[in-house]
Amino acid sequence: MQNSKVHYWFIAPALLLMFILLILPVIVAATLSMTDYSLGNSSFNWVGTDNYEKLFSRRSYAKMFSASLTYVLIVVPISVALGLGSALLISSLRIGNELYKAIFFLPVMATLLAMAIVWEFALNPIMGVVNDILRSGCDKRLIYGFFTGSWYGADPLQSWYGAACADRFPIWLGDKRYALGTIAFIGIWQGFGFNMVLYLAGLTSVPRELYQAAHMDGADSAWERFKLVTWPMLGPTHVFVITISSIRSFQVFDTVEALTEGGPSKSTYVMVYAMFEKGVRQNLLGIGSAITIVFLAFVLILTLIQVYFVNRRVHY
Repeated sequence: MQNSKVHYWFIAPALLLMFILLILPVIVAATLSMTDYSLGNSSFNWVGTDNYEKLFSRRSYAKMFSASLTYVLIVVPISVALGLGSALLISSLRIGNELYKAIFFLPVMATLLAMAIVWEFALNPIMGVVNDILRSGCDKRLIYGFFTGSWYGADPLQSWYGAACADRFPIWLGDKRYALGTIAFIGIWQGFGFNMVLYLAGLTSVPRELYQAAHMDGADSAWERFKLVTWPMLGPTHVFVITISSIRSFQVFDTVEALTEGGPSKSTYVMVYAMFEKGVRQNLLGIGSAITIVFLAFVLILTLIQVYFVNRRVHY
């Protein structure tokens, strides 16, 4: 008796759709990355790996990799730690925990582009509320120093706060020393609520019996219970949250495009913005596609790391 082939007709539409939407664009991008093609040109030249050599040899693209990796290294650990800490605190509350969940999750639900505009006004060096707060604190410090004759053992014009008192407050988005850190702060603010929800889901899966057993074994303090039970049982959640946070951090675009446009001095020139600038604004589809392929390689590596650790390291 021959096996039926009917099931192929049922899965064929899904496979075809997956090929058209997911696999075919990658193939097209990989092909374009080997050319100097631009929209509107009737022909193009095959350049081989020249676009990739530019990515790994030119200083501007070195800044791109540096900005992207620095952003990820800042945002991921802090947002994960804040997400875990807020989840533990909320889960320990008996009253008001739903309110705190909603408050911490609000930045995730908000439109990031609209929030970027709000942050742009808040960080304005002249009218922004951030520098207004710093200026208010500076005025109080000056008054205290004037009446007491003390500057806390330091010359106010030689310290950072003294520089602020001399009306040299940071230009948060216009100074290359602060721009990337400011963008990273906005990313942390926007992302840690999502991590909190994931950790809250992970905490609900921890068996209560383990805490009782730990208590019987002498783990009386909250820290000991966290170290012996909560932390190891959240292993799969840790891997998932770190992987998702890393991918989301590599994908940062909205805040950079709205606030800095990759500047100043390419200090916030992250990979997705570089794709947009080269592929859309400058119509250099070859180099833009090369950046896309390198970006997909980073994401693929992170995904494979997640699969490896989830499948082999952290199941209980």
